[in-house]
Amino acid sequence: MPIDLRTGQSILFIGDSITDCGRRERDVPLGVGYVRMFSDLLSLRQPGQRLTVVNRGIGGHTIDDLRSRWADHVLAHRPDLLVMKIGINDVNRWLCGPDSNPKQSPEQFAVIAEHLAGITRRALPATRVLFASPFFASLESDPTAYRHRVLTALPAYVEALRATAGRHGFAFVDLHAAVQGLLARGLSADAFAEDAVHPTPAGALFIAERIYDAL
Repeated sequence: MPIDLRTGQSILFIGDSITDCGRRERDVPLGVGYVRMFSDLLSLRQPGQRLTVVNRGIGGHTIDDLRSRWADHVLAHRPDLLVMKIGINDVNRWLCGPDSNPKQSPEQFAVIAEHLAGITRRALPATRVLFASPFFASLESDPTAYRHRVLTALPAYVEALRATAGRHGFAFVDLHAAVQGLLARGLSADAFAEDAVHPTPAGALFIAERIYDAL
């Protein structure tokens, strides 16, 4: 089903390096990752519509970093459709130093997600919103391995976004479950994201398709 947008409307993506994907360093406004591929999918599947796609991803950001720039990078743009994909940096910082990164705990992640959802709904009541979960492309089963610790911690962050989206009537896509499904069917983790976080072109296309379908 086509996304119900009209010529002249806008779609804004915000997140971390997976969304950023070189948009600042390479002077390519949409980057070279899933946002660019989403824009290409939109052009192919809904030709003739002239829509504005905006990328506001910044590498390394957590959900609290998004909160600090939400007014400037989201509310000021007044997008017709907003996609937020965030969380893997929160997980990593919490695991590496919970005492020094209290705002990255699963509980604080949930609080900030709720805050962002609330101010967005109040300021932009007509904007349609999609929360996309963080993911981790690994099947590591050794409980002493760091990758296994990430896999154990990540579901709490995914569920925080799912619950917040549900309370506010936002769309939600569980990218972690989708990626784990691919790996379970035989795709190698390296084929999706060699470091388990930053997707290959094939991985970026998969994310773009999942987000398109969720909308």
